[in-house]
Amino acid sequence: MRATVLAAGGIVLRHGDQPLFAVVRMRKRGDWVLPKGKLEPGETTRQAAEREVLEETGHRIAAVHEYLGTLAYEVGGRSKVVHFWRMDAEPEPSRPLMKDIRAVDWLPLREATLRLTRAYEQAFLAEVGPLVLAAAAGVAQPPRATPPDPQWTRPPSRPAWDAEPVTELADAPSLALEQPAEHEPRPSLLQRLRAWLRGRS
Repeated sequence: MRATVLAAGGIVLRHGDQPLFAVVRMRKRGDWVLPKGKLEPGETTRQAAEREVLEETGHRIAAVHEYLGTLAYEVGGRSKVVHFWRMDAEPEPSRPLMKDIRAVDWLPLREATLRLTRAYEQAFLAEVGPLVLAAAAGVAQPPRATPPDPQWTRPPSRPAWDAEPVTELADAPSLALEQPAEHEPRPSLLQRLRAWLRGRS
């Protein structure tokens, strides 16, 4: 079995009259996707996430916040695992976009979700987007988490994430990531916020 590709990215907000989410358009296929990319040798997932967001959006990161969760899916016959953080971008770009990216748009949550080409990225953003907005507004700030140790056994063959599926997207898959018991991930922001809300009810 070919090795799993490990990648990282951001759910990136630009603040102003209203918070706007970053989505980027790939040059080769024209797909609209969340900003992310593969780790370089010696990088941690968080370092890779910050670098990739800068390269793909052209905006420096003002702050990296909570670890949000993980997407796993198959591309080119290999499994790809992407860790995401909540990030705030500086208001103005500081460098040109990398050559693989044609454009970046900053959109409200609903428009950003609909702009994404891939159903599993739409589902992920629809799940974590409201929590990102709440956290940015200072509502229900759970403790920080870190991504799980990337020791994968048999990666899933369909897109998966560590949150519950979005009911509005009927075609969105709802697999759980498979990992050895000794590498249980810490709860994502979504899971911790839901636990916090249950404790208040």
